[in-house]
Amino acid sequence: MDRAFVIAQISDLHLDGSGRLLATTEALSAAIREAMADFADVPDRILLITGDLVDDPTPRALDEALAVIASFRQTGLFTDIQAVAGNHDVKRPSQRAGRHNVYDYLHLPRSSKSVYYRQAGLDLVLLDSNRASLSTLASGNIDESAYSALVAGSARLSVELAGSMGSVGRADYAEPAENLVRVLALHHHPLPQATGEGKRFLGVPDEPLMYLAAPATFLEAATSLNVNLVLHGHRHVEGLTRYSIPDPRATRSESGEAFWRTIYVLSCPSSTGQAGDDAGFNIIHFDASSQAGRAEHEFAVTRYSRPRNNGIFGLLDSNLPDGVIRLPAGRDFSRDPAVQSAIEIASCAMLKRDQVAAQARRLLMRRAFYADAEVDWPSALHAYLVTLWAWADIEGKFARSERRDDAEALAAVKLLLRRLIEHCADVLGIDDVQLDELLAKRLVNRDDFRREWPGMPSAGVDVAQARRRLQLLLHGLNEPVKVLGLDLALGGEPPPQTPP
Repeated sequence: MDRAFVIAQISDLHLDGSGRLLATTEALSAAIREAMADFADVPDRILLITGDLVDDPTPRALDEALAVIASFRQTGLFTDIQAVAGNHDVKRPSQRAGRHNVYDYLHLPRSSKSVYYRQAGLDLVLLDSNRASLSTLASGNIDESAYSALVAGSARLSVELAGSMGSVGRADYAEPAENLVRVLALHHHPLPQATGEGKRFLGVPDEPLMYLAAPATFLEAATSLNVNLVLHGHRHVEGLTRYSIPDPRATRSESGEAFWRTIYVLSCPSSTGQAGDDAGFNIIHFDASSQAGRAEHEFAVTRYSRPRNNGIFGLLDSNLPDGVIRLPAGRDFSRDPAVQSAIEIASCAMLKRDQVAAQARRLLMRRAFYADAEVDWPSALHAYLVTLWAWADIEGKFARSERRDDAEALAAVKLLLRRLIEHCADVLGIDDVQLDELLAKRLVNRDDFRREWPGMPSAGVDVAQARRRLQLLLHGLNEPVKVLGLDLALGGEPPPQTPP
């Protein structure tokens, strides 16, 4: 499955090491197992715990948290488990004796951490919302200087994620960083929520103690990270909010939705129903959906709730079809076939003949390799460039023990791809120096490429003759491709549903 992932979010377990929540955690695990049954074929299935794993970081409580995490791992439901620390998970300045360092004990991030999942193109950003507020019992009430430090850390992370600054162990993205699906997880809810219990029980508003200060600054930092979805816990209540703020990259000429950048913020209640609250967890499935015949990506959010003193989890949004909230992802996350091929090729030590044929079919069966009445020259050039890079990967990992004529066919295709690139460059007026620079770039975003080369044929170019030359080159690809066992009719009419 391409470009898909599932995140199961739980939060605020408040384990205390006594074992009193054993039955509750077992019921939670059973409910999650049932909710995850339809996602067994999704390559990346992540359990995310958004803080307050324990009620107090004593050795017994932390050992119980480790045991619960291990039990989830043993189910085989998840390919990865990640967590962030909550305010109950950290040492309090006045109570250091007998408390363990939760960051080391449970291997939780001390500031910011990025976890990249290559198959899905997911970048999961884990943000420690405690680190700027330990002096105030990690309440989430962050003063201006501390919050500035937090935002500065996010800005540094943003630079790293964009690839401008290296960091030890940082994964190499398989595509431009701006095309990643980016989800941010933290414990404290970053923005005010409509409901509050503090005034009712304590006689004072509790909101100033519950969320991060300067919410507009947080949104600005999240926008700089190209965050699509924020997940948090802390308040023991469910909540889903949409925030739209001006896109700093939007131009004055853009209007309507194009001017706005949308971030969704999803809250998770206590998954064990602590403090007498309703229990709950969230399932977030990112995948392509068909809208009016066009593939678009979306977040499908299913929220599960267990009322107080009731042991059964059910759909919170039962009034909706299938109980699912469907949120548009905000950008077209369709991945070029060359990117997906690069990911799969990189995972192989050596490619067999049938693997080469499968990759060749994926790479070449695109509209750019067939004859259209009007040629989109910049898009065609981009397709040939990314295909050449992927083809070089294929050739480098092709098993030399395979037939010699297959290796010669691979080399012939690569040569013809170079000729296609040179032909498009000539039509667009791209000189040799500029072409060498394009060939040297491993990853080129298609939209960025089209902005740089908007692409009308140069003055003096005979467009009809250039189109005939292009078609001849495309026809020429058929012979070496047939040697690989494929008959793709390149250069002719595009097959139905040919991707762009």
